[in-house]
Amino acid sequence: MDNHDLTTPIFLRGIFGALPEKINYVLLVSRQGKTRLAKWFTTLSPKEKSKIVKDVTQLVLARRTKMCNFLEYKDTKVIYRRYASLYFITGVGPQDNELITLEIIHRYVEVLDRYFGNVSELDLIFNFERAYYILDELLLAGEMQESSKVAVLKAINDHDAIEMEEANEEKNR
Repeated sequence: MDNHDLTTPIFLRGIFGALPEKINYVLLVSRQGKTRLAKWFTTLSPKEKSKIVKDVTQLVLARRTKMCNFLEYKDTKVIYRRYASLYFITGVGPQDNELITLEIIHRYVEVLDRYFGNVSELDLIFNFERAYYILDELLLAGEMQESSKVAVLKAINDHDAIEMEEANEEKNR
């Protein structure tokens, strides 16, 4: 476990007074506006999801780089950060702390970087199931499940080893 992990739930509660209540969705969008990953933690119809993706993508892509990374969309706060050619976008409740949410986004990017070795948009396109799996290890029902990068990477590597073992068993049958 990271000894100086500044995103552990206990540390965040001590500094900010509370953790984000719940992340409603996580979107990864290219600079061209193509959705590369969409994870929903709230129940919405496909039509509502499509409208949110379209509207939020347009809002984020229209903003200049020097502008604030927080904006309001209907009854949620949209918090985003750009890494290389991808925008990592989250929707949270109006009372949630923006800085904690930015830290969660950054933690996700750090784990992706460690897993893929400097993650790129192509890594996410061709290994989208891994990107979802990593996100699922970090967030459960929209709340931070595990803050330790080491623990998340260990779980992912263990999962990869089991998959490899099963594939070898299938091949040997």
